[in-house]
Amino acid sequence: MAKLINYGVIGCGMMGQEHLRNIALLPDTRVSAVFEPDAEMATIASGFAPDATFVQSLDALLAVDDLDCLLIVSPNFVHLDQLEEIAAKRPLPLLVEKPLFTDVNDVARVKAFRDSYPAPVWVAMEYRYMPPVAELRRAVDEATGGIKMLTIREHRFPFLPKVGDWNRFNDQSGGTFVEKCCHFFDLMRLLMKSEPVRIMASGGQDVNHLDEVYDGKKSDILDNGYVIVDFANGTRAMLELCMFAEGSRYQEEISAVGSDGKIEALVPGPGRFWPEHLGDAPVPQVIVSPRSPKGPEVREIPVDPELLEAGDHNGSTFYQHQGFVELVRGERDVAEVTLADGWAAVAMGMAAQESAATGRSIDLTDLLPN
Repeated sequence: MAKLINYGVIGCGMMGQEHLRNIALLPDTRVSAVFEPDAEMATIASGFAPDATFVQSLDALLAVDDLDCLLIVSPNFVHLDQLEEIAAKRPLPLLVEKPLFTDVNDVARVKAFRDSYPAPVWVAMEYRYMPPVAELRRAVDEATGGIKMLTIREHRFPFLPKVGDWNRFNDQSGGTFVEKCCHFFDLMRLLMKSEPVRIMASGGQDVNHLDEVYDGKKSDILDNGYVIVDFANGTRAMLELCMFAEGSRYQEEISAVGSDGKIEALVPGPGRFWPEHLGDAPVPQVIVSPRSPKGPEVREIPVDPELLEAGDHNGSTFYQHQGFVELVRGERDVAEVTLADGWAAVAMGMAAQESAATGRSIDLTDLLPN
């Protein structure tokens, strides 16, 4: 029988509750303790983790004896502070939600944490583990002969309400290209097998949250944009984001093209947002389109209905936790999504934010892990 793995969870808002539902599906794991300062969120979370002890501070959580690992799902702007507190008091294996940090001035702090933290750290990049994206990753080299161009398009719903409305502001979220798009920058690095060298971006706040004011402060979060990335190996990638396109059949469309052909992954959005009168929600697809002989092949990539019910990310949160628990048990040597991966994805988002604000292309030399 496998060793029981006890999680300590920090933050149980919407995404935290998705993590709780997926941890509950894993054998020989349990949530032992939770720190969630919002009373309403804590009450909801207790329904997904009925055996957990709910505590009033991170310090109290770290004092719980039977913890094997920690999960951070708190608001973006407190991630780094919490990482440093954990490092100082009880450095356990960590799964930390993206983005790893939100302020470009904190690069030195991130480096110091990386260089001194004695336990493994896995950064949550769920999009890697969506079944259609995983299938694209598996088949991409054969289908393309090596990627030359990569396009990622996300047409989706606006930012949802969060506790304290922190996701309405650049200074708390890191900005849309950090908060939302670090997933896609992670996929770019993963698929291109190269590091980014230069980023150009254009973005705006044109439709969403225009009249929203919180404590006298007007929302300033971007709701659409384009980002072009040049990589060291001569390849290039583009991101197209629109957050007022929730009527789309597919939420994410990923296209990789090389000398031999093209491969695409089509990923629907959360099933709970699909209109009932339209029938069943779309099934994810992967389409392989060779140049010769011509003839696109469509592969349906269904996702386990139980996993779809457990969250909004096409089962990826479950598969991510599977890998993380293997790391905690010592069944794998290193995190699949390293701290350096999380850092690089944030650096790309920050460069995109700066480029969109200044109209200049941004060199990534000083932002990437070193």
